[in-house]
Amino acid sequence: MERSTQPNKTKALAIHPGDFLAGLSVALLAIPQAMAYAGLAGMPAYTGLYVAAIPPIAAAYFASSPYLQTGPVALTALLTFAVLSQLAHPGTAEYIGLAALLALMVGVARLAVGLIRLGSVAYLMSQPMLIGFTSAAAILICFSQLSTVLGVQPPIDGVLPGSVWTLTHPSFWEWGSLILSLLTVALIQLGRRLHPLFPGVLIAVGIGVAYSHWWDYSGPILGDVPTGFPSLHWDFPWASLPALLIGAGVIAILGFAEPASIARTYATQDRIPWDANQEFVGQGVANLAAAFAGGFPVGGSFSRSAANRLAGAKTRWSGAITGIVVLFFLPFTTVLRDLPQAVLGAIVIATVMNLVRPRQLLGLLKYSRPQAAIGLLTFMLTLVLAPRIEIAVIIGVALAVAHHLRREQKLVFDHWTDAGGLHFKPQGVLWFGSAYTVEAEFAELLAKHPEVTDVKLHLGGLGRIDLSAAIMFKQLMEDAKTAGMKVELLDVPPMAKSWVDRVWQEELEA
Repeated sequence: MERSTQPNKTKALAIHPGDFLAGLSVALLAIPQAMAYAGLAGMPAYTGLYVAAIPPIAAAYFASSPYLQTGPVALTALLTFAVLSQLAHPGTAEYIGLAALLALMVGVARLAVGLIRLGSVAYLMSQPMLIGFTSAAAILICFSQLSTVLGVQPPIDGVLPGSVWTLTHPSFWEWGSLILSLLTVALIQLGRRLHPLFPGVLIAVGIGVAYSHWWDYSGPILGDVPTGFPSLHWDFPWASLPALLIGAGVIAILGFAEPASIARTYATQDRIPWDANQEFVGQGVANLAAAFAGGFPVGGSFSRSAANRLAGAKTRWSGAITGIVVLFFLPFTTVLRDLPQAVLGAIVIATVMNLVRPRQLLGLLKYSRPQAAIGLLTFMLTLVLAPRIEIAVIIGVALAVAHHLRREQKLVFDHWTDAGGLHFKPQGVLWFGSAYTVEAEFAELLAKHPEVTDVKLHLGGLGRIDLSAAIMFKQLMEDAKTAGMKVELLDVPPMAKSWVDRVWQEELEA
């Protein structure tokens, strides 16, 4: 008897005992991470807690993956900063309002994609483009935190110029911040090697709070964080909506690549079903919740999802439990008042430094020089155009699409003659962009063989035939018949049968 691969909806609604421990464990990791990513997005630290609490609760019922942990993530935070920093000064009321509107737009876009079942767009991002962008974005994230981990306030704007100034002026460094930062990175990186659930982040936060509170620490600290639960946010700056459209679109699609990758990986490893459309809906609802909580765009976290799975999560409700734990922590945020900002910056660096993958990027040269060029160009544009990195994404996508279309235009033609006449066999994908090459090749063959009266078109080598190509073939047959030739179609591919029936049938019967 074959076992059904469809999920049991009754079981999916039940909470497994392992979800409680997993949700609690991830919440302890999410609290410091959320505040660190809020700073990366240019938002106050407390908004990071809001989007670590409300969105995962809202998304739990709609999620497809039992492991995916929704909340603030590094790449989406960086993209948020890239979009908003051109419109308002980070941390201001205007900036916070724009961030909420951006989250709302991302939520509407993802919800729409899921509802109309276009979740396959998650697979349309070119891997070379993603590798190039992710590596460059990770470098920018690390550089953006250099002034924080060194306790310096550079007088120069811009991530790279400010970082260069910071690195070249060691006399301004706050050595207590540097020591805490190095310790934090070491605890997180070495802790992962000991065990994936090693609480390196928590230990680093504890050491940082104790050091700042009991010793003479002169570096910047987190300071007073508003306590209490978030109030619903309804007042959005609608006049800025046109300025956010492109950025929201980039975040909605590119920001989904990470949760999609996480969910697909674990679905394959655990042999469980996964639905991209359903996940788009869940991520859309999560961003709507982030918007109304006064937060910023969110996504799926790889590190927290991995910890969720290892901690024993069995259903999607583990994410809701994480959100509930963070929510109940909000009245007690004063315990983190003395947390050095350097620790938060180091948490960000330790989390994303593994995303810098030069070997993988340069390794593309082994397989395809054009694809490697796309990856490398996206990498360089992301660095050069910072903070407008969304433009680099758009250019990278455009280059990948252009390369694909150029390849799709290339067809291979076989032809031969026998007593039955001229045989013509095009191979490849036949669409409006490549149809003209078939027409030109066919005309050239007829010019070389003026004695031919019978023509046999072999279509078995064509993977796809669109309407424009079908009409072109019809015109070829009409022209050939007018010239006194008999045309026969052979090996019509199954995917083209409908076109044969609707477009060519009258020619075949004439």
